[in-house]
Amino acid sequence: MRSGLLFGIGAYSMWGVFPAFFPLLKPAGAVEVLAHRIIWSFALMVLVVIVVGRLGDLKSVDRRTWLLLAAAAALISVNWVIYVYAVNNGHVVDAALGYFISPLVSIALGLLIFGERLNRWQFCALFVATGAVTVLTINVGSLPLIALGLALSFGLYGAVKKSVPTDPRVSVGIEAGLVTPFALVYVAAMHITGHGTVTGHGAGQVVLLILSGVLTALPLLLFAAAAQRLAMVSLGLLFYLTPTMQLSWGLLVGHEHMPPARWLGFALIWVALALFTVDAVRRAGVGRWRAEMPRG
Repeated sequence: MRSGLLFGIGAYSMWGVFPAFFPLLKPAGAVEVLAHRIIWSFALMVLVVIVVGRLGDLKSVDRRTWLLLAAAAALISVNWVIYVYAVNNGHVVDAALGYFISPLVSIALGLLIFGERLNRWQFCALFVATGAVTVLTINVGSLPLIALGLALSFGLYGAVKKSVPTDPRVSVGIEAGLVTPFALVYVAAMHITGHGTVTGHGAGQVVLLILSGVLTALPLLLFAAAAQRLAMVSLGLLFYLTPTMQLSWGLLVGHEHMPPARWLGFALIWVALALFTVDAVRRAGVGRWRAEMPRG
């Protein structure tokens, strides 16, 4: 339990400080940063898979799993590029909103894709979250595309991963490997046309771009370790650490604008998350009580 909490806090804290890291990669654009995240995270995951002795698992990956992992790779790539764009263009608060919404999107996807049934608490949470998105849409004058893009891409990524039976370390490595050829072509094209930043901006830029891959893979590994040791309720509650840190950074460091209507939207999201959390804790408690009941 203790090691699981440490792994979980480590993963979510690293994701939470990303708004402080990605601006350091400028003048690299969001797509170039994405390409380097893919390339260097793949290099690290190859080493990890070899060290843990899981290279042989590749032989047991069937065609369906390859297709699922290809879909997962596309979805997480979309998520990453939206996030880097948001952080580097003064939309950290929008990114935080996206990850606050993400658990509620997972509920909706469970209903639509997996045929799961909503209880009253979950239905109320989803209803309040819909109201929050409506308030934010009216406030901005258009849909909060960054927040919804992050929430939907991450929610769909989770839905795909739910159906993947492969070891998490192997699956993350495969996901990165599937898109690495595209990333290499993009980086090469940027270099040939003189628009790349991997050269001409000093050794520090090279180190930071390589580090972006390490910081992409490391929290995923910590998360996988936490998931093996913690109950889903604990893991879900820790998730809120990331968007809370991101929101704090956007407000306190980025000084992003927060009009009253935007605060109202966030407040409704927090109400929805409170309903979701109370329901999750309640159901976990009931399940534990039933498991501990003496059998007659």
